[in-house]
Amino acid sequence: MAGPEPVEEPAGEETASAHHRRLARSTAVFALATGGSRVLGLVREIVVRRYFGVEGSINVFTVAFQVPNLIRALVADAALSSAFVPVFSELLEKGQRARAWRVASSVFFLLLLALTALTALFVLLAPWVMRPFGYEDDQQDLAVGLSRVLFPIVALLGASGVIVGILNSYERFTVPALTPIFWNLAIIAALVVGVPQAGSDTSKLYVYAGGVLAGTVIQVLLPVPWLARLDGSLRVALDWRDPAVRRVFVLMLPVALGLGLINFNLVVDTFFAARFLDPQLAPSAIDAAFRIYMLPQGIFSVAIATVLFPSLSRLAARGDSDGFLETVSLGVRQIGFMLVPASAIGAALSIPIVRVLYERGAFGAEETTVVGHALAAFLIGLTFNGMMLMLNRAFFSLQAPWVPTWVALGNLFVNAGLDFAFYRLGIWGLPLATAVVNIVASVALFAILRRRLGRLDSRAIAGSYARIVPVAAAAAGVAWGVYAALDGPLGRAFGPQVVAVGAAVAAAALAYLVLARLLGIRELGALLSLVGRSGTRSGGHPA
Repeated sequence: MAGPEPVEEPAGEETASAHHRRLARSTAVFALATGGSRVLGLVREIVVRRYFGVEGSINVFTVAFQVPNLIRALVADAALSSAFVPVFSELLEKGQRARAWRVASSVFFLLLLALTALTALFVLLAPWVMRPFGYEDDQQDLAVGLSRVLFPIVALLGASGVIVGILNSYERFTVPALTPIFWNLAIIAALVVGVPQAGSDTSKLYVYAGGVLAGTVIQVLLPVPWLARLDGSLRVALDWRDPAVRRVFVLMLPVALGLGLINFNLVVDTFFAARFLDPQLAPSAIDAAFRIYMLPQGIFSVAIATVLFPSLSRLAARGDSDGFLETVSLGVRQIGFMLVPASAIGAALSIPIVRVLYERGAFGAEETTVVGHALAAFLIGLTFNGMMLMLNRAFFSLQAPWVPTWVALGNLFVNAGLDFAFYRLGIWGLPLATAVVNIVASVALFAILRRRLGRLDSRAIAGSYARIVPVAAAAAGVAWGVYAALDGPLGRAFGPQVVAVGAAVAAAALAYLVLARLLGIRELGALLSLVGRSGTRSGGHPA
């Protein structure tokens, strides 16, 4: 006798549930891929510090890289992708696939032509561009030469921005997330093979710059084969009259300014570090701390914001305000669940972490203290930086990019004023200024978005953070207690320090998860359900 018919969910709920599961899986995969690339990036940074430390000419490289990196942020890569995805996704949502690909092709080739010309201009003007940083004679010549090697990454990453935007619009996140792994591998290979063969410090730095350029070429070309698996292709086109093409560039202006102003803050920090602190230590020490700080940000906040961005763009195009608000709230809460404990535990163990990662070769104990303090200051603003990324994507999805642009412009002045006030504290004062700027920007963006939408699930977000913060503080206490108990008996050699730091982080993570479960933090439930579904699929059930 047949049993009772299974009760089915309504089709709408079933679709929404499947969509949330897909987003969760995409976030997990993207986070793992991005995490791998960030870890390898940290390995790259460890190799760099082993060969160059944080004192001397490596600071010239840091400064030389900042300027092309700023131009990249203004007109390429993330700025372009953030302007391109909403327009491309909207055309796909409306069923205009042929036009969407024609728009993508036109944007690709128009941008490639413009950025190639811009790169040539900056290569020509490099002596004047690098002069304000205050280096003289041979070091000024070195800064100019290195910047000329690095400037072509602007045009290359402009092309990459379109390719990544297309893949993300189709919710293909893994390959774009994996390309930085090969970027890092190329640089590590250049350093390991080329630096020992180079005869002078100057030659070694040019090897480093050449590795960055080669890695960028690989990063651009690697995702190209995956475009062939989609339902269209890039073809030579310069259809600048298409309103959608013009809309990409119109949207790109405020997006580029907004993201560029954020990166311009880093150039301002570098200027203060080189001009008013120690030009032979401060720029590179801050950069070394920043690289560690970027690890949790890249694994969690960038992953969440990137995966949710196409969904936000489609929800905005449909006018689904409830779905849009729910997705923004989900992103902000998930970022808090991941980054609040990361910042607390990282700040508690900042000096031991720097010791394990960097203290070898040309990097000594004094540099460990300087970089550790800078890392702790950066981490104060980690969660707010992640929230800012998420809220920026919300405004970009609404095709209202001028809001984060004006916020970024205001924060530029806040950052400069805080740099002027805080540099007197020492090198760590500049990262502290950056942390405060992140707090101010995220609060401003949250308030403006809430006013624009009328509501923003503030009660759920506040309730989630009210549970997360004390649990993260307790986990940080566990981390420091375990490390302090092991540090003395084990000693400061590399192996024992790895054991002490690893045990402290593991104990803190376990304490955080247990306490989160006891307090019923919802974001942990979403994580556990994702793990459970992955385990079920691995047991033989179809995905």
